[in-house]
Amino acid sequence: MSIVRITTVTLCSEAVADASVLSYAAKAPNEFPSAEQLIGIRADGNKTIAVSIYESQEAMDKADAARDKRMANPDIVSMESIIGTVTLNHIN
Repeated sequence: MSIVRITTVTLCSEAVADASVLSYAAKAPNEFPSAEQLIGIRADGNKTIAVSIYESQEAMDKADAARDKRMANPDIVSMESIIGTVTLNHIN
């Protein structure tokens, strides 16, 4: 069963959030090769949301170094993550 991490990031400004979204879209597939699926969401104002689905906890653990590097961004005001088990992953 797959595992998911949902991370909400508040950045210091909307402009920085815009740049972060572009960076994530361009670089995340190479930064997180153990992910089965990556979803980047541009939320209101200065917030972004990343949804990462992994085959297992071990696959998620492989991504921790890249995640730590990305989360070391000094423009991040706050960050919250939730980890859970995927119960539905429907794609039309």
